[in-house]
Amino acid sequence: MANIIDGKAVSAAVKAEVAEETAKLKDEKGLKVGLAVVIVGNDPASRVYVNNKKKACEAVGFQSFEYALDENTTQEQLLDLVNVLNRDDRVNGILVQLPLPGHIDEKAVINAISPEKDVDAFHPVNVGKIMIGEYSFLPCTPAGVMRLIESTGVDITGKQCVVIGRSNIVGKPQAMLLLQKNGTVTICHSRTKNLKEICRTADILVVAIGKAKFVTGDMIKEGAVVIDVGMDRDENGKLCGDVDFESAEKVAGYITPVPGGVGPMTIAMLMKNTLTAAKQQAGI
Repeated sequence: MANIIDGKAVSAAVKAEVAEETAKLKDEKGLKVGLAVVIVGNDPASRVYVNNKKKACEAVGFQSFEYALDENTTQEQLLDLVNVLNRDDRVNGILVQLPLPGHIDEKAVINAISPEKDVDAFHPVNVGKIMIGEYSFLPCTPAGVMRLIESTGVDITGKQCVVIGRSNIVGKPQAMLLLQKNGTVTICHSRTKNLKEICRTADILVVAIGKAKFVTGDMIKEGAVVIDVGMDRDENGKLCGDVDFESAEKVAGYITPVPGGVGPMTIAMLMKNTLTAAKQQAGI
């Protein structure tokens, strides 16, 4: 039976580190850290995420600025707000909650955020820095995955690493981070042939494909580290991941549960990125 990687415990440790450093910077340098979160429309899932980010800001001692805009907000109005936040010295990080309503071009909004305040690390400048290994911020989910792997004590160097999924938010940056830690990386996706055989070579398997219980125990190498980034619903409407936990747990060496695995890490790493941004902007 696999060891369960406790994302709640690891994320709590990250937030404790951030809170400690934030308090120290406030006491010694008078520095306050601020995160602006912009939400457009009434998407229930987005509202839950935004509320969780506000709670996390409070927990680590950040100022939180929320901008809740009507779903009929124009692209021009949203870009104007982003430009105001780019110039606001109280705001160290800017996060525009995705998805946006269909009439707004997400790419244009991401590109409008100052790279120095882009704590999601989605701006092309920050994506390019990740490619060459000279980054300031990492996308929150892949950064959280790296911290979870680190918590197992498994050294990535020389390991066969397989990433299922090639999104700009998880799959591609995840592959880059594993590569930078000297893993030998294979990226798989919907058109990959012999997927089962490739997965079975993985010492470290990261699954971010968006299909409930897609990866089963017979696709996993004995003793592998399995990180499930998925957040799906099964046939009974119950929350589950992209990995069939029941069969995978019997084979893997380490595995993340859903919920309670990668999910809590994403917000913890967002807090870490915002603190990094504040320090850089203050020249610390």
